[in-house]
Amino acid sequence: MERKVVYPQKVLPYLLLAPQIAITLVFFFWPAGQAIWMSTLLQDPLGFSVQFVGLENFEAVLKDTAYVATLQRTFLFSFGVTALAMIPALLLAVMVDRVVRGATAYRTVLVVPYAIAPAVAGALWLFLFQPSIGTIAYPLRLLGIDWNPRIDGTDAMIVVVIASAWKQIGYNFLFFLAGLQSIPKSLLEAAAIDGASEVRRFWTIVFPLLSPTTFFLLVINITYAFFDTFGVIHAVTQGGPGKSTEVLIYKAWYDGLIAQDLGRSSAQAVILMIIVIGLTVIQFRYVERRVHY
Repeated sequence: MERKVVYPQKVLPYLLLAPQIAITLVFFFWPAGQAIWMSTLLQDPLGFSVQFVGLENFEAVLKDTAYVATLQRTFLFSFGVTALAMIPALLLAVMVDRVVRGATAYRTVLVVPYAIAPAVAGALWLFLFQPSIGTIAYPLRLLGIDWNPRIDGTDAMIVVVIASAWKQIGYNFLFFLAGLQSIPKSLLEAAAIDGASEVRRFWTIVFPLLSPTTFFLLVINITYAFFDTFGVIHAVTQGGPGKSTEVLIYKAWYDGLIAQDLGRSSAQAVILMIIVIGLTVIQFRYVERRVHY
């Protein structure tokens, strides 16, 4: 006879969920709904003149060559940040997982960058790459590399990618380390007894068992690169030089708060939200097939 667990409290589960539901409604659904509504309006900055224009803002944004260039730049930036944040984090997690003495100290040091504010992280890396006195820029100059992120768009993009990825490495490190520590050591010992090399054990046992963690971090890091890198870019380059580091989230902010084009800024925010949702759906639809739970 099958037994069913009956929870006696009917109201308590809803009360426990209420704070999270309220936060989601207030800080996600309500702003998203406002952005969608404002994207269909043409209004002056003070809101005295408001006109419903339907999808005209979206049409104007998508026909703008500067926006298309920003879109392409954002995908390149997001790919760079995601790769540079995940690969070193996995390498560091594998190395720390082998440490027997002082492991706690290593973990603490590697997690510290995640606690640093984005603006501070950006300012730190800007100082390191400062053309005249930067610790990293100086040896580059000795090697004959003409390095100047203030006037060279490629150099500026490299700085913001490194700063944004460095900020996220600690977060990825924690999850990779937790995933590594959950893998049964008996599997690795059995493979070692069978003669499998360390590299082969990693690619045939460790990495497949880490696939749920890797998939989760892939979704999180892509979302981070699209949305949460505004602070780093604003602190380091302000989208320059010549808008070479202006990504979608920064352009939406600039057009809305600085240029005061609220309709097109809202349309850009909606397009950005659709892109991120679409990328997440694609990852769940195709990438998750390779995940071994």
